[in-house]
Amino acid sequence: MKKLNKLSTKPEWLKKKISLGGCAQVKGMLKDLRLHTVCEEALCPNMGECFARRQASFLILGDICTRSCRFCGVKKGSPLPVDGGEPERLAEAVRRLGLSHVVITSVTRDDLPDGGAGVFAGTVSLLRAVSPGVCVETLIPDFNADECALRVLAAASPDIIAHNVETVPALYRKVRPNGALYARSLGLLRSLKKIAPHIPLKSGLMLGLGENKEEVLSVFDDLVSAGCSFLSIGQYLAPSGSHVPVSEYIHPDEFEEYGKEAMARGFVYVKSGPYVRSSYNASDYRKALEAAGCV
Repeated sequence: MKKLNKLSTKPEWLKKKISLGGCAQVKGMLKDLRLHTVCEEALCPNMGECFARRQASFLILGDICTRSCRFCGVKKGSPLPVDGGEPERLAEAVRRLGLSHVVITSVTRDDLPDGGAGVFAGTVSLLRAVSPGVCVETLIPDFNADECALRVLAAASPDIIAHNVETVPALYRKVRPNGALYARSLGLLRSLKKIAPHIPLKSGLMLGLGENKEEVLSVFDDLVSAGCSFLSIGQYLAPSGSHVPVSEYIHPDEFEEYGKEAMARGFVYVKSGPYVRSSYNASDYRKALEAAGCV
């Protein structure tokens, strides 16, 4: 498998032409409704493509995270109070965009007793009321693995619950030094599978942080054992020079092999490639589940 070890310049397969020319309408709507997206806040390289297709992944509970993961472009610090009008504005954005599949994620809110689970649940319930046919995917923080918080979310019946482990256990101290624990994330997924076995679970991994193949395959096995049906695998790209640097650019051929390995280990559907992100073309995961006769 081909790899690139010299990181002074990106390889050809990562020189994606990013155009923001078709984004003005979506950006204007988001500003008008005072909404945040993970596309913008996390500096996603797919933002131009998705906004041009009138797709967006919404970031609720503000835009300031209480943790300081070294891979993430979202702002860190003390968040503002919860905005009670946010769910209604998000529902209006879904209506305006004509979305059939909605991804709702959030910053981590360790300052809230339930981590924000009640706001997630309320937002899902509101979308169910105003857009009955929409597929709702929640990409959640770990809620400190509080079972009561997980039950609150599950009771709202999102169509998919996602929680990203992000990297291999050995790199957590380097990449996620403040609050995140690999074992806690796996425990969260296991708990959700017991609480709501009918709701498909999804997780995501970044490669290029210094992991090795054996570690990656071990994470695949852990996630399948925890009950995950879906997996996204993408290349880590540092949002700035102050974030943890890229250790390696993974060749597309290797991403393809990882995708095959993951499917062979029991996932229902996997997206694996340099520009894959958890919410990128998110509706494809649900379609795969339907095609497999699992819903």
